[in-house]
Amino acid sequence: MFQRLRSDFRLSIITLLGLSGFLGITPFAVLRFHQGNPAAGLVDVLILCGLCAGVIYAWVTGDTRRSGLIMAIIAAIGAVVMAGLVGTPGLYWLYPCLITSFFLTSPRVATSINVAAVLLTVAQGGAFAGIEQMGSFVATALVVSACAFFFAIRNEDQRRRLEHLATIDPLTGVKNRRAMDEELAIAQAHASRTGLSCALILLDIDHFKKINDEHGHSVGDAVLVDLVNVLRKNTRKSDQLFRYGGEEFVLLLPDATGIKTVIGNLQQLLRNHVKHPGGSITASFGVAELDWGETVDSWLTRADDALYQAKETGRDRAVFAEPRIRAVSQSA
Repeated sequence: MFQRLRSDFRLSIITLLGLSGFLGITPFAVLRFHQGNPAAGLVDVLILCGLCAGVIYAWVTGDTRRSGLIMAIIAAIGAVVMAGLVGTPGLYWLYPCLITSFFLTSPRVATSINVAAVLLTVAQGGAFAGIEQMGSFVATALVVSACAFFFAIRNEDQRRRLEHLATIDPLTGVKNRRAMDEELAIAQAHASRTGLSCALILLDIDHFKKINDEHGHSVGDAVLVDLVNVLRKNTRKSDQLFRYGGEEFVLLLPDATGIKTVIGNLQQLLRNHVKHPGGSITASFGVAELDWGETVDSWLTRADDALYQAKETGRDRAVFAEPRIRAVSQSA
């Protein structure tokens, strides 16, 4: 549970705001009923139910964007209705809604929700003692929303930069191993639902250490960049390339059709277009198609074992892993 909160920022925000709303609104809901104002108490209860439903939906489905939007709308509508029922004291509930909407959904959507909430509050008019109070409310609401908007924009930009740094290899510009783990899990789940075949290709540049030792690491880095450029230009848009570590790369193919032809073409392209002062490079390939019901770890291990066989049996070749079920039966 705590690991999921640490790894999913939006879920942690939704959970925190939901908990804060529950603790903040519950005493007032009890007070409304105790004071003989069941309409306001019922609104509080409905807001609480909506917030709790949004949090539960986010945890169960993982769809934090939709649940955040629902929670932002429910909170705004509840605050507007409460302002109409209890008058001026109800206006104070609108200010936290104006701020939290930017945490629950995108800045543009939050702005629309806030503008609509302010306009509806002004239109009903019952919460204001006069024009001066109404003008003060509109001005302060706009200032609060504007500050929250600029904070949300800055926060979103920083989050995107951090995600980029965390998932992209700085040398080659392809996704790193952390991103690969997530994408393999997604591919495995999709294949389980649809029954479509997908394949994993591990490739390793042959004698890469020798290139670095004889020509320097700058030449080795240039080889890695050239290899990535060749692979990107000669694979499908649906295929995904990751840097597994060092000179090893992983190519995820959501459609394994014609995979032998694909690998043959890639081998030839690497020989012809990726060069260094000592000549052309070659690469060894380990290939594994995902078996039905197979885990990501097993899938990756079979591809890694196939790559090891390719390197041990002469390099510059591709070895296809045996299906997991057949391999288990043979070892038995």
